[in-house]
Amino acid sequence: MLKKFDPLIFLMSLGAGGISVIPFAFFQYTFEHGKGLIQLSQIDHSVLPFFDDVLFRSLEGVMIVFSLIHIVLSLILAVHLIKWKKEDYLELEANPLKNSALLAPFISLVMTMNVFIGPVRFFIPLFADNLQMMMLPALIAWAAIWLVLMLKVISLLKISFEKSFDVNKISFGWLLYPFALGMLTVTGTGIAALAADSSIAHSAAFLSIVSGTMGAFLLIVKLVAIFKSHFASTEMPAKQFLPSFLIVVPNITLYAISAFRLGHYVEHQFGEHLGIFFMAVMTIAFAIEVWYLLFGLSMLKDYFKKHFFKKEFYVTQWGLVCPVVAFAVLGSFVYNVFIPSPLIYGTVLMSLFVAIVLFFLLLARQLKCSGLVGGGMDCQ
Repeated sequence: MLKKFDPLIFLMSLGAGGISVIPFAFFQYTFEHGKGLIQLSQIDHSVLPFFDDVLFRSLEGVMIVFSLIHIVLSLILAVHLIKWKKEDYLELEANPLKNSALLAPFISLVMTMNVFIGPVRFFIPLFADNLQMMMLPALIAWAAIWLVLMLKVISLLKISFEKSFDVNKISFGWLLYPFALGMLTVTGTGIAALAADSSIAHSAAFLSIVSGTMGAFLLIVKLVAIFKSHFASTEMPAKQFLPSFLIVVPNITLYAISAFRLGHYVEHQFGEHLGIFFMAVMTIAFAIEVWYLLFGLSMLKDYFKKHFFKKEFYVTQWGLVCPVVAFAVLGSFVYNVFIPSPLIYGTVLMSLFVAIVLFFLLLARQLKCSGLVGGGMDCQ
């Protein structure tokens, strides 16, 4: 897939997984289906109006196609990663300004769990009808990833503290630290919210709180440092770092959904009622994303004019898919807990369309740069 491997390429498989989750979140929070996670058998196409039937079948197709793309890409990139680790891994790990890229494979791996719990389970009755039987295996697999990822983040942070580097050169790519911990936490809180067994739920909740508080702390600290660095600079960052400007959006989505799922865990395990909490957390998070996206896109206006729509590609461009995915997923939650507005409904569907177009546009560029199809692309 690459002439020179870069672990950030896992943002490609992450984006595919995220796109497959958008229709699932859309069905879960905009379609009446009763309690629990929605499954295919709960959608009766024969009674749907024509437009809804076409829309729902299209969304189901998106789930199938992008789940398969995510799984295939994950396997292919894992092979490349194993080969690459024998060559340039230690050099990248030792660079505090760039070693956050090593967390991208972890983010994609945890996304794989979400793909299986969401879109894959949606289509397979054996999984859908036996969800509770999956909780213990899911907890064990997730806990193993939790341990490895936590140790890796701590190890990379230790390098950042021990090695001197120019803090004014940091970019929004540094937010891959809280991004990875946020993805880890949102999956763990999902297990905590879904598990009927209290031991499984409590274990997942506690580990999620550990990783979530660490991620939230790093998100705040790194945002302050990054904005301080940008204000101190006399010019915009290099073009390859500009797509990461929008990585704040998926971070907000992950931590908001984590709080949402922790709320459901509290409701299920302790009998509390947190309706106003759900509305406040999700609506405020979505409101922040709206103004941040407007701000971010205004900052990237010249980048899109001068660089993105030109014939050039660099792996960080894959980071543009994640914010669109995150915005669509959070929008589905807001539709459910705040107000079922046609505007939000349409925004989610439009965001899905943009994410799909963006994914295939970048995939075409990726294939050209890897030499698998015709050239004519400036690959950096």
